[in-house]
Amino acid sequence: MAKPTIEDVAKRANVSIATVSRVINRQGGVRAKTEARILTAIEELNYIPNAVARSMVKKTTKTIGIIIPDVNNPFFPEVVSGIEQKARENGYFTMLCNTNESAETERELLQIFLERSIDGLIITTADEDGEQLQAAIDAKIPIVAVDRAVKKYELDTVLVGNIDGAYQATRHLIFQGHQKIAIICGPQNTTPGYERFLGYKRAMDEYGLPLVNEYILEGDFKEASGINLTKKLYQQADRPAAIFSSNNLMTMGCIKALYELNWKLGEEVAFIGFDDVDIATFVNPPLTLVSRPMRKLGEVAFDILLERMTRSDQGAKRHYVLSPELNIRQSCRLK
Repeated sequence: MAKPTIEDVAKRANVSIATVSRVINRQGGVRAKTEARILTAIEELNYIPNAVARSMVKKTTKTIGIIIPDVNNPFFPEVVSGIEQKARENGYFTMLCNTNESAETERELLQIFLERSIDGLIITTADEDGEQLQAAIDAKIPIVAVDRAVKKYELDTVLVGNIDGAYQATRHLIFQGHQKIAIICGPQNTTPGYERFLGYKRAMDEYGLPLVNEYILEGDFKEASGINLTKKLYQQADRPAAIFSSNNLMTMGCIKALYELNWKLGEEVAFIGFDDVDIATFVNPPLTLVSRPMRKLGEVAFDILLERMTRSDQGAKRHYVLSPELNIRQSCRLK
């Protein structure tokens, strides 16, 4: 059976094709009885409007692209959930892609998104220099950067207070009486990696504690680096009394390593992580963690993007910094 067309709907409802089009595209100007007749015809024929044709007429696809660097990181699905909820509420469809921290993959995905005529883009870039965004910039696609800033271009940006969160975490360890505090950093070429180190350094400097090179280790925001770097700290002759882990996956690795090494959490070493994790309250003792408003990050990013896609008075780029929260539990106090 042939797929029903807009002409079939018009014939069934005894109206013009233009009138059917006005109803489908919600342009108004059609009497209620006529619109009801058209909607009945659409339902009876099981007619599905051609999205491509509609986008050509309306100059919009109602589609936004989302690019994240690590789909395995629980932080990003929460952010995406916030974006998608707001997108659905506003009649937009989302396309999600993962780069696995590859700038080249990101470049390829951007080209695919451009070929599909996305209306806007929300991105946590794999390379903060931003060279791979050139094609999207040239195409005048509205872009909002989330979690990581972009250096080359002035973009709308939604971040979290990384420096403040790391400062609070390190200061809490100091207030608990710890002086030998190690940090497992994220990559220093990323906004969260570098800023969380700055927060750690600020607290150590403010309270007159020395920065010990052996206690400052750089990971890659992956679980394996949390495992390996925790083992490296354990092997030191003068082990740290406390560890601050800079993201959730490295925190998972740290906790696994502590249990494997029998390095007693809360007895021999104190611990704070950045980003809440599911196991936080199930570990003994429960973990003190810096939590971020993950869904809120996504919601704010979409709200900004929606304005860029729908308003003509664009104005200056906006930079939002949402506040983290230190959730104090028992992993910082040594027995």
